[in-house]
Amino acid sequence: MITFNDKTYTSSTEIFFEIFNDKWKLFILWLLINETKRFKELSQTLDITEKTLTIKLKELEHLHLIKRKVYAEVPLRVEYSLTTYGTSLKPLFEEILHWSQSYAKEFAKLS
Repeated sequence: MITFNDKTYTSSTEIFFEIFNDKWKLFILWLLINETKRFKELSQTLDITEKTLTIKLKELEHLHLIKRKVYAEVPLRVEYSLTTYGTSLKPLFEEILHWSQSYAKEFAKLS
């Protein structure tokens, strides 16, 4: 048994699916994989409410996958980037991209 975030799991695989239980977290990580982004940049790229984006960013920060840097400026500037552990997901994302391109080539119809 494994305890993570006050829940008990029978395997680490369950933890993976708990962390990545929605498309937004994966999409946010994908957008941050190569560069730091501001909240507004993320908000404009994603078809997501600001409230939901804020929640997902806090969840990813709590999971130690992204970091939030606040600049003491007026107006306030906040940037998000991957932590070292978040960056370790890059090879996984590259494999997923390769797989999805292959899948789309085989089964999707291009218009």
